[in-house]
Amino acid sequence: MKTQFLLFILCLGGLLAAPASAWAAEPVEVRVELAHPKIPAQKQYKTYLKVGLVGLVRKEKPARPPVNVAIVLDRSGSMSGPKIEHARQAAVEALQRLGGDDIVSVVTFDDTAESVVPATKMTNRADVIAAIQQITPRGRTALFAGVSRAADEVRKFKLPQMVNRIVLLSDGMANIGPASADEMGRYGVSLAKESISVTTLGLGLEYNEKLLAQLAQHSDGNHAFIKEPGELAAVFTEEFGDILSVVAQEMQVKIICPEGVRPVRVLGRDASIRGGTVEVAMNQLRAGQEKYVLLEVDVPASTTSTTQLIGDVEVSYRRNEASAPKLVTAHSLAIRVNDEKVVESSSNTPILVEVAKQLGVEKQMIAVKLTDEGKTKEAEKLFLENAGTLQMLGQKYRSAELYIQGNANVTLGNNTGSGSWQTYRNAGQTLANFTTSQNGSRNADSNIGILNGSQTVNVPALESMFNLPSRPSDLNIKLVEPPASIIMSLPQSTNGTIILKPSGGR
Repeated sequence: MKTQFLLFILCLGGLLAAPASAWAAEPVEVRVELAHPKIPAQKQYKTYLKVGLVGLVRKEKPARPPVNVAIVLDRSGSMSGPKIEHARQAAVEALQRLGGDDIVSVVTFDDTAESVVPATKMTNRADVIAAIQQITPRGRTALFAGVSRAADEVRKFKLPQMVNRIVLLSDGMANIGPASADEMGRYGVSLAKESISVTTLGLGLEYNEKLLAQLAQHSDGNHAFIKEPGELAAVFTEEFGDILSVVAQEMQVKIICPEGVRPVRVLGRDASIRGGTVEVAMNQLRAGQEKYVLLEVDVPASTTSTTQLIGDVEVSYRRNEASAPKLVTAHSLAIRVNDEKVVESSSNTPILVEVAKQLGVEKQMIAVKLTDEGKTKEAEKLFLENAGTLQMLGQKYRSAELYIQGNANVTLGNNTGSGSWQTYRNAGQTLANFTTSQNGSRNADSNIGILNGSQTVNVPALESMFNLPSRPSDLNIKLVEPPASIIMSLPQSTNGTIILKPSGGR
C-alpha cells in the first residue's frame, strides 16, 4: 500500500508540474493503464498494457480544420435503380455540411475511373452538386482504379493542417485491376503513411467485404455494411460529422519494455515489435473518441524488488493547426505482491473487457475464414464456443457489450450454412472492424439488429441494469461505461492509471 501511495503522489506531482494552460489547450488526453496494476512476485505473469488516446470534447468548440475529402462512387451496372439514386442523394446531403474553405472531389469507377469533379473548393457548390446528379450506372467494377484516382485528387491540395479522407461506396466485387484483400490492405498502409484514411461503405450483399474492410482497417478508416440503399444518407451524414470533428492526426505510440519483460503482441492493430520495442501508428482522432494500443506482455518473476517497470511509453500526435507533433512520455509500473487474491482484486475490469472483445474478434475471424473455406461444422463449433466465452465474461464483468458480441457469434454459428449467411457475415465483420479500430459506430445499431434477429437481448444476472432491444431505434448500450469525453483527468491509484505529462513540441 505504501509503495502504491508513493506512485500516486509521483503521478500527481507530474500532473501539477504541467502548466494549467498546457493541459487546457491540448485536445488529447493520453492514458496509460495496466490490466493488473499488482502482479505476483513469485512467478512469471501475463498482463496487458493499454495506451489510450482520448479526443476531448470542449464546451467551447475550437475552429475546425479544413477538410480535403474525395467521394468515390461505384457506378457499375449493378448500381442501377434505387442504389445510385440514394447514393447521389446521400453524397449531396453530406456535402451540405462543408464550407467554402473545404476541398472536395468526386470520383466514379466502372470499367475505368473518372474524376467527375476534380479537387475544388466548395465555393463551387452548385457545380459539384450538378455533376453528382449526372452520375449514372454503367460497366464493370475497377475499384482499385477508383481509390487510386481519389488519392491523386486528395494529394493535389493535401496539407498537414487539413483532414484528408477518402469515402468509398461500392456494391460489388472488384473485377478489373488489383482485386485481392491483401493488395488493398497494403495500399491502405501506404495511404495511412501519407495521412490519408479511407472509409469504405459496402452496399447490399454482393460486395467484397474482406477487401473493403482491409482497405479501411489498414488506413485507419471506418467500414460499414449497409443492407438497404435507404440507409445511405444517414451513414454519409455521420461519416462527414466524424471528418469535421477530427482533433489530432499522425499519432505514434512507442513502448520500450525493459530486459526480462517480453512484448508478445498488440491486439487488433498492426504493430512493429523489434526486441523489446513496440511501435504503432494511428491516423486520425476525433472529439469524443478513444483509440488505444493494447499490448500483451510476459513479466518475469522477481522477489528482489517491490515494483516492476513494464515499459517506457512515448506518445506523439499532431494537433490540426500545428506543424510539429506533441510528445508525451511516461513509465508504466506494476507493484509486486505475494498474495494472488490481491492481484485478482486489483484487476482493471474495463481493460479486461477490451481484451475479451479483441480476443473474441480474433476467434470470430478464424471462424469466418473456416466458413469461407466450406468447413461449416468446424466454423459453427468455434462460433458457439466463442459465444459461450463472451457471454460468460459479459456476466463476470457486467458488460452488456461482451454479451451482445457473444449473441452475435451465436447467430453466426447457427447460420454458417444458411441462405442468410452473407447478410450475417457482413454485419458481423462490420462490428469486428469497429472493435479492432475503435473508429466509430458505423451503422452499429443496424448491424446489431441484424445479428440479434430482431429479438430482445436479455443479459442473465443483469436484467436490473440492462434490457437491450435489438431494434436500431431504441438500442441502448451506453449504460455499460461512461463516454470517453467524461473520463476524469486524475491519477487513480486503484486501477494503476497514469496521466501523462506533456513535454512540449518536438
